[in-house]
Amino acid sequence: MIIGITGGIGSGKSTVTQILSEYGAKVISADKIAREVVMPGMEAYNQIVRTFGEGILDEDGNINRKKLGDIVFSDTDLLKKLNEFTHGAVAERIGRELDILRSKGIDFIAIEAVVPIQHGFLDLVDTVWAVIADEQIRKMRIMARNKYTEQEAMQRIKAQMSDQMYISLADKIIYNNGTIEELRTLVWEVLKNEKKESQ
Repeated sequence: MIIGITGGIGSGKSTVTQILSEYGAKVISADKIAREVVMPGMEAYNQIVRTFGEGILDEDGNINRKKLGDIVFSDTDLLKKLNEFTHGAVAERIGRELDILRSKGIDFIAIEAVVPIQHGFLDLVDTVWAVIADEQIRKMRIMARNKYTEQEAMQRIKAQMSDQMYISLADKIIYNNGTIEELRTLVWEVLKNEKKESQ
C-alpha cells in the first residue's frame, strides 16, 4: 500500500508520516527531495538564482529558504514560477525512489508532500490522506517551530491550498487539533480501515 500524505504547513503531516514509519512504512519526503533538487549545480538551482537573483543565497552559495520564502509567499505569481522550477524535478525523483523501494519488495510506503502534484504524487499512490488542523493551531505551531512572526506564519498558510482543496483530493481525512497521543490513535484507526478496505 502506497499512502500519500498531504496537508498545509503546520497541519502535522510530517508527524503522521513519522507515526506511519514507526508502523513499518518506508518514507519518501517531497520536502526533503525539494531541498536536494535546489542544491548548487542542479538545474532548478540555476533557474531560481537567474530569476530571483543572488540576494537569496547565503555566504556558502546555497539558497536561503527563508529569504526566498519571504519573496514568494507574498506574491502568488512568483510562488507559481518557483513551483514550476521544482515540481518536475521533485516528481521525477519521487518516481525513481518509489521504483527502487518496489524493486526491493517493499510495498508499505508513505509519500509526504505539501503540494499533491498531479503527475508524481496523486497518480503514484493508492490512497491520499489529508491532515487538517485549525488555522490558529497551525499558526502557533509554525511560529514555535520556525521562529516566524505571526505575519510570516499567516503568509505561508494563505499561500497554500485551502483545507477544502486538500479535503477534495483526499480518500481519508485526519483532523489533528489534539495531542500526539490522540493523533497516534487516529492514524492507527485510519490505517486499520485502509488495510481492511484493500483486502
